[in-house]
Amino acid sequence: MTKRVVLIGHPVAHSLSGAMQQAAFDAAAIPATYELWDRTPAELADAIAELRGDDFLGANVTIPHKEKAAGLVDRLTEEAHATGAVNTITREGRRLVGHNTDVPGFRAALEALVGRQRMPRTGVVLGSGGGARAVVHALVAEGFQRVVVFNRHLHRAEALVRFFAKSAAHMELRAMPWHESIIEAELAKAKVLVNATSVGLGGDESPIPGGLLPPDLLVMDLIYNPPVTPFLREAAAAGCQVQNGELMLLHQGAAAFTLWTGQPAPLELMGQQLAAGLAAADATPGGAADEGAGTAGAPGA
Repeated sequence: MTKRVVLIGHPVAHSLSGAMQQAAFDAAAIPATYELWDRTPAELADAIAELRGDDFLGANVTIPHKEKAAGLVDRLTEEAHATGAVNTITREGRRLVGHNTDVPGFRAALEALVGRQRMPRTGVVLGSGGGARAVVHALVAEGFQRVVVFNRHLHRAEALVRFFAKSAAHMELRAMPWHESIIEAELAKAKVLVNATSVGLGGDESPIPGGLLPPDLLVMDLIYNPPVTPFLREAAAAGCQVQNGELMLLHQGAAAFTLWTGQPAPLELMGQQLAAGLAAADATPGGAADEGAGTAGAPGA
């Protein structure tokens, strides 16, 4: 029987995960299809309940459902529990297990961004959704000593900081108001900046003005489509080292594939499919993808 894997989000129409995962299933001779399910928050519980059927291998979960999905499965793995967010679901009989493959995906991308340098110890995160939770968890685990979280709604950033209070007790994790002068002051002290918001997916917007960015900052945008967002363009012009979310998407997808199938992911093939999808989307006017690690057009599924 052909098994089903679905991406649950709102919206999901331009997701690049489908081609990447379907190519991996086909290469491994696994009879499975990858489907896109656009479900509103009101429809999420029913969508996840449907995954208990025998025809499903599991699912990806993306914007805006990752945090709510954590409360709708039967068991959370360590990283899903530690982040309070789920982006991958597997089945144990009729029981559903929530995973967070955004964490290893982000860590792979961070290591590539840092390269041969020593891992930094100070960072700034923009955003406080499911993607930001994976980022903060990874930064804490990597031994960062100071991380500042900014969100336009301060109470959301404060809620994220409270969630990590115990695991981050050894370091300074703070939420601060979204004021340009405060952001600029914190960026002057930081080595890594991660945009985990959806700003920059469409149009010419950037979450913060490029003039706030000091040179030599390591800058990552979790958005992968467009490959060069206004934020990354301005960061590069400021002299920063930049990276988009493509590598994070690839590695979180590979981890999800292994969870569903028990087989090693064909990483090179998946990377080729993702690159081809990005090239095609980039050549199509308005062809931006839309799923994300807490952000539209970013990794997570």
